[in-house]
Amino acid sequence: MNAFQLAKTAYSPVVTPLRSAQSTEYDAFAMVTRGLQNARTAPEKAKAILDNRNLWTLLASDVSDPENRLPEDLRARIFYLAEFSHAQGRKVLNGSGSMAALIEVNSAIMAGLRQQRDAR
Repeated sequence: MNAFQLAKTAYSPVVTPLRSAQSTEYDAFAMVTRGLQNARTAPEKAKAILDNRNLWTLLASDVSDPENRLPEDLRARIFYLAEFSHAQGRKVLNGSGSMAALIEVNSAIMAGLRQQRDAR
């Protein structure tokens, strides 16, 4: 592609709609939850739990920001779920917990995100 074609496409109307924040969050949860559901071996479980932990750490960091505009009670609940997910992930890794709890929490979040999307 030459410079003229690049410039032309750079300023052309966007063909695909921009994604909403909820859509992006939903996709992140879907990907991580699939990893949790499909993990069979110890290394797969460890990776899935790490991915889940990273997602929840990002969310906890976001809701901890004083500039976050979500209602304070919702921010507190999300932070609690992050703490729960971290603790449950440790339990799964040491053999005293189940992936089902992590999958259930993530699935509930996905259902809420889907509800928000459908309400629009």
